[in-house]
Amino acid sequence: MNDLDMAKNLLRKNRDTLVIVKKGKILFETNSPGIRGLLSAIDQIGKELKASAVADKLVGEAAAQLCAYSNVFEVFATTLSKCGRDVLERNKIRYEFENLVPHILNSSRTDLCPFEKIVMGSSSPQDAFVRLKEAV
Repeated sequence: MNDLDMAKNLLRKNRDTLVIVKKGKILFETNSPGIRGLLSAIDQIGKELKASAVADKLVGEAAAQLCAYSNVFEVFATTLSKCGRDVLERNKIRYEFENLVPHILNSSRTDLCPFEKIVMGSSSPQDAFVRLKEAV
């Protein structure tokens, strides 16, 4: 089983929101909602994220920018936004998804997710990372 398949299976089996696997080893997993899980992974394991496989429930532009910032190799999303897909493609990150949506919405589904708004217009994954860290 490859890293992405392992991460996907764990995401579903453990009801996690985020699982990161590299070379057959679980680097990080959480059931914390939102972008905070990915930010925590960056804080805790940093450069180890390079060439890893990420399985996440929701991948919008913010999460995709963080994956690009961390040099992730591949991503699986239960739900992927079109902006997130564009970021992954632009950064040559392999991806799979179950549902493609126009945008990631806030928890009340009345507006865009606040983290998506924060990274809008970011000049680079590094810029998006700085914006998100400041916001959180």
